Amino acid sequence: MGIDLSIIWAVIIVFGVMMYVIMDGFDLGIGILFPLVPDKGERDVMMNTVAPVWDGNETWLVLGGAGLFAAFPLAYSVVLSALYLPLMFMLLGLVFRGVAFEFRFKAKDHKRHIWDKAFIGGSVAATFFQGVALGAFIEGIPVEGRAFAGGSLDWLAPFPLFSGLGLIAAYALLGCTWLIMKTEGRLQKQMHDLARPLALVLLAVIGIVSLWTPLSQASIAERWFTFPNLLWFAPVPLLVLASFFYLLRSVANHDNSKPFVLTLVLIFLGYSGLGISLWPNIVPGSLTIWQAAAPPQSQGFALVGALLIIPIILVYTAWSYYVFRGKVTPDQGYH
Repeated sequence: MGIDLSIIWAVIIVFGVMMYVIMDGFDLGIGILFPLVPDKGERDVMMNTVAPVWDGNETWLVLGGAGLFAAFPLAYSVVLSALYLPLMFMLLGLVFRGVAFEFRFKAKDHKRHIWDKAFIGGSVAATFFQGVALGAFIEGIPVEGRAFAGGSLDWLAPFPLFSGLGLIAAYALLGCTWLIMKTEGRLQKQMHDLARPLALVLLAVIGIVSLWTPLSQASIAERWFTFPNLLWFAPVPLLVLASFFYLLRSVANHDNSKPFVLTLVLIFLGYSGLGISLWPNIVPGSLTIWQAAAPPQSQGFALVGALLIIPIILVYTAWSYYVFRGKVTPDQGYH
């Protein structure tokens, strides 16, 4: 039996996007939480918790996009044609957020509020349009003759827009629990107080999405509620509820790192539920990974480079987080 390069590439892309969601999610969440923390010193601490690592987090987004282009060019062309506008708005948000991040530390005090607002706006916009793109992707993309057959504004629909708001809640909780782990004193207490309502909002979002998706898409309902798929999917909602229970308990106990770890578990469970719902489709409702695959020679050539670069990315990412481990206090950080 030969090696199925399409499956290997699908795993690499799923892994890259998951790493991006986890690692860029909490620093986007910090921008979302900025309006709730008016104190300048505390805002400095919030940004200093991610200053050494934030720009490296987006490496995973580049890996996912480049991998899609190399291994599944048909899917790349269809998805980008369908989601061109929300993805452009997302990238503009990321650019705005990045520029604001650097200029905020160099601006004079009376102008810093401008860059604070830019940081907030960029973070919210990038997160919202990521969620919109995800929601539109889940709803399905029409394909005819190996080309996108829909309209440029198909993403302006209730489910994608709700997904954008839902992702804002998810990233806000991720940022909140990251700050619980990385800060102390009044700021940490404020994040402990915020974590419970944010977790309840996210639980409501997950519940609504879990009902909305099978009710609106018969193919997903059939996949969820028929054997043997039901056996694969059944543990996911049970694990989600268990994770929420332990998350709320860890917040009530004022734990330091457990809330962040449990939030990561929730994000992973939501991601795995999405994977179970869509597999093996790479364009839901239209194309499987094999229908959209590049020639094996192209996939194999690109795989050699990916297998060389991914371990390097993992090592330097792990090393940077290790070097900058521990609490961040007002008297240290990026200035």
